[in-house]
Amino acid sequence: MTARPVLVAQISDLHIKPRGVLAYRRVDTAAALAACVRELNRLAPAPDLVVASGDLVDDASLEEYDHLRELLKPLRIPLAVIPGNHDAPAPLRAAFPDLPYAATTALNLIVPVGSLDIMLIDSSVPDEPYGLLDAQTLSWLDGALAASPIRPALLFLHHPPFLTGIWHMDQQNLRNAGDLEAIVRCHKRARLIAAGHVHRATFTTFAGIAATICPAPNHAVALNLDRLLPPAFTIEPPGFHLHCWLPGAGFGTLVTHFVPIGTVDGPHPFFSADNPLP
Repeated sequence: MTARPVLVAQISDLHIKPRGVLAYRRVDTAAALAACVRELNRLAPAPDLVVASGDLVDDASLEEYDHLRELLKPLRIPLAVIPGNHDAPAPLRAAFPDLPYAATTALNLIVPVGSLDIMLIDSSVPDEPYGLLDAQTLSWLDGALAASPIRPALLFLHHPPFLTGIWHMDQQNLRNAGDLEAIVRCHKRARLIAAGHVHRATFTTFAGIAATICPAPNHAVALNLDRLLPPAFTIEPPGFHLHCWLPGAGFGTLVTHFVPIGTVDGPHPFFSADNPLP
């Protein structure tokens, strides 16, 4: 019998505000997250894990984290979170006290899921929009990847370690991407780098493996590839990523699906008993 896939859903950049407050006076991020949770709960088969890859709240206040926890209560899937540049370690840790973070400073975390290791890497820098992996995090990641060399590993962090062409976001990406690349290239079991931060579904390669940016459930960073255009956001169809690991020879196969949030028409069968041909 073929082993079943391991499914890891990724949501990112939730930007939850205090109750009743809109982001940028326009975006209801709470309603967006509630719709995202409903979509996650509808998936069949259910994901094995949901990873929230940073910017969980907007101003890192206790009130926002309390609101976040309330919105996530209906989620029926195990959840793991890491911080982004809009988060703060202490209130985030207090909001999710059961997560076994690897240290008291950087909030790094390993979650075994079946035959996979899910590694959540803290790229946040206090009071800065850009990302950086400190020496402790780099050492932790190198050791964690070396500890189980035959298990595939998916790596999640908030800040992308690659350029997107959106100039104002590229100024805020991971500053020491070269340090991350050196570690990933030393450990063949790393199969994916999955980031957030840019609010857009993006696909490339980094350090010789697949690399993605997860879209947001609320607003998108405008696709401005011209440096003369000012930073802006748009309201686009929301979604999240579903990373599907298919076991097989070597480290198996990884496929990432974009999942739209909201009502769609279907599913409709291609064939029926009365009409077996298209």
